[in-house]
Amino acid sequence: MMTNKEIANAFQLLAGLMEVHGENKFKIRSYQSAYRNLRSLDTPLAEMEDGAIASLKGVGKAIHGKIRELLDNGVMATLERYKTQTPEGIQELLQIKGLGAKKIQNIWKELGVESVGELLYAVNENRLVELKGFGKKTQDDLKQKLEYHQQSRNKFHYASLLPIAEELISYLKQQFPDAAIHLTGEMRRKCPILSRISVILARDGDILSNFGEKIVQIRKENSIFEVRFDNYQVPVQIITCPMQEIGIWLIKSTGSTTFVETLLKPYESIDFYSYKETSIFETVGLPFFPPELREASWLDNDQFPQQLPTLIEDTDIKGVLHVHTTYSDGQHSLEDMVRYAKDLGYAYIGITDHSKSAFYANGLKPERLFEQWEAIDRLNAEMPSFKIFKGIESDILSDGRLDYEEDILRQFDFIIASVHSNLKMDEAKATQRLITAIENPYTSILGHPSGRLLLSRKGYPLDHKKVIDACAANSVAIELNANPYRLDLDWTWIPYAVERSVKIAINPDAHSKQGIHDIQYGVAVARKGGLSATACLNNLSRDNFEAYLHKGAR
Repeated sequence: MMTNKEIANAFQLLAGLMEVHGENKFKIRSYQSAYRNLRSLDTPLAEMEDGAIASLKGVGKAIHGKIRELLDNGVMATLERYKTQTPEGIQELLQIKGLGAKKIQNIWKELGVESVGELLYAVNENRLVELKGFGKKTQDDLKQKLEYHQQSRNKFHYASLLPIAEELISYLKQQFPDAAIHLTGEMRRKCPILSRISVILARDGDILSNFGEKIVQIRKENSIFEVRFDNYQVPVQIITCPMQEIGIWLIKSTGSTTFVETLLKPYESIDFYSYKETSIFETVGLPFFPPELREASWLDNDQFPQQLPTLIEDTDIKGVLHVHTTYSDGQHSLEDMVRYAKDLGYAYIGITDHSKSAFYANGLKPERLFEQWEAIDRLNAEMPSFKIFKGIESDILSDGRLDYEEDILRQFDFIIASVHSNLKMDEAKATQRLITAIENPYTSILGHPSGRLLLSRKGYPLDHKKVIDACAANSVAIELNANPYRLDLDWTWIPYAVERSVKIAINPDAHSKQGIHDIQYGVAVARKGGLSATACLNNLSRDNFEAYLHKGAR
């Protein structure tokens, strides 16, 4: 039998859904009132006679009937009808305090956002400030609420846990200055999505379970502690061991289960507990696997068990190739983005605001595009040691065409072709749509190929091999979109792209100066895919990149 709280919550949800759909205000208020009154009721509704329920404050004939439905059947027909009319993600947004149904209605109808992850992505792209009821302060506040909401789930973006993990390591080093302390597990492998933070704490002498006032112990199993850190609602695992055993525990805790079993099972007779981490790989006859490569797929890969690639580093990235400015939906001006990239030490930048069909992002009509080009010319004249390339993130239209006429397309230095709309095609149509865009002679880079948003939206179905083969045939690079909510191309497809000699562009998709720093997350997952610097497009020097663009002109 349903409790008063559950019944009250049903009316609260009904009121919220009706408000999202712009329904009758008086009915909405009556359901909101029912929620407040029923929530504070002392006597269980299940124990009350119909007459007593009908006489309650704010309960008329219609609401009484709905209460009876819930008590008898556990469901309310009206509520179920509104649920079927509303995406699950919109229903989830109603759970976020301070957002409100009217704001959700605007976000849904004006931006087409249908989930928490999509909304957080829109916030990071500065999309909400122009909507009614939003401003910069409201948007920033909403970002914090959305991130908190996502952290309350069981999965987390790597980027959201990294600063917490770094703070945790710093704290533990203060508590245990004589210990060796390392991140391990999914975070050490730089997995795009994590279930927790894992740490190894190795020290001689007694292993203490008192980690200090900032850490609350939840559970202990042998020498492994499940804890939470301070006020962060994030699962943390702390593995404790004697100092001499740190090598084997780094092996066991870092790799995926299959990787570790495949690595160690043939050597069960060897006592590895006093071995260094590097010595264990030497003993089993394998090169040292960087943590990012400790996935089952790499031990199964016939190409690399004896000769691993030299993985790309952050410092190998020479230029920034996917940047938005205030000309479309960026937070900072063209000059601000350019000078910031230059100050960070990059040699060039590619400005790629949204194309004209991207009305949701203030896409550039031709007259504004020409205005931007003139501004780029002026800045290039002022900074001879730095190069600004004239690019665009061109929407791939439903039939695969790019979003300008040929007389404009030919004037860009390079074009990133991306899908932003009509994401519900079947695999055959979605694949052909991309291939048509790839075969366009003006496409330089295929942007975020699957269109996914991690923890929010699956990518549309694609035949990745056909898409990569088309890029190889047409000398088109593929973007690894470094935004931590995308990380698309997925790292598992990088080996095939490299095999087909397709260049990978690690692009931040930056909508602010700070967004340029997202390149680090792209490099992290590129390493998981075994990418070397020579296979990365924006590892090219300024002059070599310019030569590449001229050579690639078809």
